[in-house]
Amino acid sequence: MRSPQAGFQHLISVGPAIERDFHLLGIRTIPQLARQNPRKMYDKLCRLTGERQDICCLDVFRAAVAQARDPQLPAEQCQWWYWSRKRKAEDAQGKK
Repeated sequence: MRSPQAGFQHLISVGPAIERDFHLLGIRTIPQLARQNPRKMYDKLCRLTGERQDICCLDVFRAAVAQARDPQLPAEQCQWWYWSRKRKAEDAQGKK
């Protein structure tokens, strides 16, 4: 089990740039991350930076929040591309 004090880079799909984004968003710990809404995080990051971020950033946020909420999350769901596929499928369903 991951320690609540473990750094964000212990989460799969999270590197230094995403960790900087978390800090910009005011998120400092894994328990704080677990309470976040990835879409709201993404929208806030876009507002704070003054530019639309790559949508894959949302997918990384979704992967990170899911891991923060469930340290035993299946390995596939820890990968940002799992969430990318899921987002694309949800978008396609919404456009029908």
